[in-house]
Amino acid sequence: MSLSATLTLQKPSLLPPIPESNRLRLFSGSSNIPLAQEVARYLGMDLGPMIRKQFADGELYIQIQESIRGCDVYLIQPCCYPVNDHLMELLIMIDACRRASARQITAVIPYYGYARADRKTAGRESITAKLVANLITEAGADRILAMDLHSAQIQGYFDIPLDHVYGSPVIFDYLASKKLSDLVVVSPDVGGVARARAFAKKLNDAPLAIIDKRRQAHNVAEVMNLIGDVKGKTAVLVDDMIDTAGTILEGAKLLRKEGARQVYACATHAVFSGPAIDRLSGGDFEEVIVTNTIPFPKDQHFEQLKVLSVANLLGETIWRIHEDSSVSIMFR
Repeated sequence: MSLSATLTLQKPSLLPPIPESNRLRLFSGSSNIPLAQEVARYLGMDLGPMIRKQFADGELYIQIQESIRGCDVYLIQPCCYPVNDHLMELLIMIDACRRASARQITAVIPYYGYARADRKTAGRESITAKLVANLITEAGADRILAMDLHSAQIQGYFDIPLDHVYGSPVIFDYLASKKLSDLVVVSPDVGGVARARAFAKKLNDAPLAIIDKRRQAHNVAEVMNLIGDVKGKTAVLVDDMIDTAGTILEGAKLLRKEGARQVYACATHAVFSGPAIDRLSGGDFEEVIVTNTIPFPKDQHFEQLKVLSVANLLGETIWRIHEDSSVSIMFR
């Protein structure tokens, strides 16, 4: 099996301009307009016009500025910081499109907020991943396109069709271009083993290692030990998101202690809260590889950071959904 990904999506769009008769419309919320603009370019179209404003007390107002009656509408809105504002904006956009008689509304959510509370682990706590699914469905969405959900079970929280795609193909292509040797893929915790195993399989069936971690509280992790051999190898830590970077930093330190020659961190979602940037830029990583599902200010970039675009991947998926062709075949 080749080290390179099975699908390269970093080339310019080869798709023809979408004719008016196809009735596909693309709109963007405010959370990641640059990503939405890249997706629109890949599809050979423009983002739809929309008025978006905020009243003095914080209320949001949305108005679609073109006729979408009978159209298939795609709304691009990752629910990243500030999560509550962006989630509410998505709900209002969906409602506006439903009331404008759109034929089908697809919520394109590159980053699904509130996903970490996806089950009950103690009494008297909410399952917010299910609550958000209910809100989006009740607002009027007919379909969901999500990327790298925190757990696969979230797909079952929706009673409408959901297409789940992964940012890993663009990361595979980038790692392949670096021609790294003696790779070992590392899961930063037991819960991420399935993700790391799938990642390792794509990298020429690279060996797998697992970090045994015991969490003391939210955003606080204590690394205990390592299962697997990393001595003299290039370790690739794989996770779906990096938040405060405490888990992945402690993992990198453990890998260095166990003899890893190089350490790379890979994640689809760069949440980067609080001390994350200081932790990631401290010299423990050769590179921190993330995608642009969440916008990240250029003035906060650091030397080790590499941001890859998933716009072409999302654009191709939107096109295939619109044309009723297979989506899953792209990501096997």
